[in-house]
This record gives sequence, C-alpha cells and structure tokens, in this order.
Amino acid sequence: MIIIKILFWLSIVAIVHSYIVYPIILELLCLLKKNKTQIKYSDNKKPPFVSILMSVYNEQEVIKSKIESIFNATYLSDKIEVLVGSDASTDETDKILSRLSSKYRNLHFFSFHKRQGKPNIINQLFDKARGNILILTDANVIFDKTTIQNLIKPFSDNEVGLVDARMINRGLKKEGISMPEKVYISREVNIKYKESILWGTMMGPFGGCFAVRKNLYSKVPDNYLVDDFYINMKVLEKGKKAINNLEAIVYEDVSNNLKDEFRRKVRIATGNFQNLKQFKHLLYNPTKALSFSFLSHKVLRWFGPFFLLIAFLSNIFLFDNMFYLYLFYLQCVIIILPFIDFLLRKINLHIIILRFITHFYSMNFALFIGFFKYLKGVKTNVWQPTKRNQ
Repeated sequence: MIIIKILFWLSIVAIVHSYIVYPIILELLCLLKKNKTQIKYSDNKKPPFVSILMSVYNEQEVIKSKIESIFNATYLSDKIEVLVGSDASTDETDKILSRLSSKYRNLHFFSFHKRQGKPNIINQLFDKARGNILILTDANVIFDKTTIQNLIKPFSDNEVGLVDARMINRGLKKEGISMPEKVYISREVNIKYKESILWGTMMGPFGGCFAVRKNLYSKVPDNYLVDDFYINMKVLEKGKKAINNLEAIVYEDVSNNLKDEFRRKVRIATGNFQNLKQFKHLLYNPTKALSFSFLSHKVLRWFGPFFLLIAFLSNIFLFDNMFYLYLFYLQCVIIILPFIDFLLRKINLHIIILRFITHFYSMNFALFIGFFKYLKGVKTNVWQPTKRNQ
C-alpha cells in the first residue's frame, strides 16, 4: 500500500510542479532580481544582414499580407533578403509569390515540386541564405513594423544565440477554444520570458517567428516534427543563450477549432518525444539551470497524461481512507466536466471555465497519443497546416 501511495503522490507532485510550482519559482526568483527583470539591449550600430526563411504550403489566403508586413518594416530593406520555399503548393500561392518577387527585388521564391515538409525546405533555404542572422517564420504570422529590429537587437550580446518573438493572438471567439488557447500561450510567453531573464534557457520558441545566428543553426534531421525546439536546444547545448524578447511583436490568428488544434498537438507531442530522445543527456545534472528548466517546463509536462492516469488508478486502491475517497470523487468530477462542456456547446452554451478544463485534458490526451505514435516511428514530417482564419 505504501508503494501505491508513493506513486499517487509522486504523480500529483509532478503535475503540480510543472504547471504551478515551477512558474511560481520563476516569479519569486525574478522578484529577487528586482530591477533586473527587463532585458534591454542596445541597437546594433551596424545592422546585420538578415535572411528571412519561410516554408509555405497552400497559403494563398495570407501570403501577400505576410510578405508586405516584412517589407513594410522599419528595418533597412537593403539589409534583408526573404527566401520562400513553396512545398509543392496546389493553390494560388506560387502565382502570388511570383508576382510579389517581381515587386520586391529582395524576395527570392523557390518552388519545390514534391512535398518535403517544413524542416527540409528550411534546411535547403539555409544553404542559400547570406545573412549572419536568420529569421524563421510562418506564413500566417504577420510582422509589426519593428519586429525585425527588435528580434535582431539582443544579438548585440555575443552570448545570445536565439531570440523568440512575442505572439499577439487575434480572432478570439467564445464558442471555440481560442480563449483557453490564448491564455495558455500568454502564460507560456511569461514562463519563457522569466527563463530568459534568469538563465537564458528559454524552453523553445513558438516556431511562428524566431531568430537564430546562422553559425548556430543546426539542420533538422529527417522526419523531425518539432523543428523549432530542436534548433533551440541545439543552441543551448552549444552553451549559448535562448531568450524571448517581448518587444519583438508578431500577430497570429489563434486556433479556434478543437479538432484541428488537437491534430496539431498530437503532431507536436510526437515530436516532443523525438526531442526528448535527442536531448535526454541535458537532464543528467538537475542542479544546472538548463536541466532544471528542461525537466520542469517540458519533460514533466510531456509525461503529464501518464501522471494523471497513475494518480487516478492508484487512487482506486486507497479507498480505505476517506481522504483518498474524496480525492477520487474529485478526479471523477473533473474528468466528466469536458463531456458536460461538449453537451453544452451543442446547445450553444459556453462556460469558459469548462472550456479551460477541456483544453487541459485535450492537450494531455494529445500527448498520450503522440507518445505511442512516436513509439511506432515517424515516417514523414509532412503535415497538413491548420486552417487559417478560423
């Protein structure tokens, strides 16, 4: 019985640590730093040449706005080049890019006739890039006028190897999952910013827009599903800092369709376990900030569904104590709430707290499925992008 109790409480502690205790630790440590909670970097006296790399697939709805947002930026236009690879698009994306490349001389468009997946396209664009700084970005992520210069600014510190942007979400709707998704993303931004301030160990950019030194970029292996985290961890592995700059603002429509977002999270979850295998050696020294961040922010969360399952199953064997019986009832009620939320949505009744619980369990279910997809082996890193403008 003592072993069952240990399993139960270890599972609870792991979940609580990752989602609650670790963020609190970051907040407290930042408070101790007092006036050092702002990352400030001087403008580069000589702005570096920047290569903006983008892999696109069937992005006719957003590609024109994206390209225009880049060239409308305040960063010197002769200091940037934009390399766009179309991953065998079947809509009007290639035609739009061809017209835009005639308008903007620094836009270089490459059409690939066989689907290869985003990481493989970016790897090939990397070979063509001339900039010392690379900005990797997605078609649906729109730049602010100062996005480029604010992404570049932190590189005035030679210890900084990668800089993430701050994502501002648009298109929020009460009937879908966009509100919980926005809160989740905002919370993640805050956690990553605190990691940046304290140790320079930001646990992965959001992928929609981030910058990296070209000499620190590592080509993503074949069939890798979460390329941004791989690139980030390679920078940290080489002893350089990865940070989030809140002043580097970009805009994106947040996902609102639970089914589409679930499919995306399953793919990401599968890629998470690929990255865990690749970087598990970074966990071996938990006294180091990098190991502590990796374990607390990512690894414990990736195994969250198994902790939830262990906590539930072990609780069944502890009914001889009323305290554990009430805990089991509480778990049952919480598990039922997503189903209640589903039924209420059918009659167009939206209770936001239920949507947050649905979001939490759907993320963990996606991690659960992703783990077994990883065990089966990943045969391709080609995927269908989430529908735009939901």
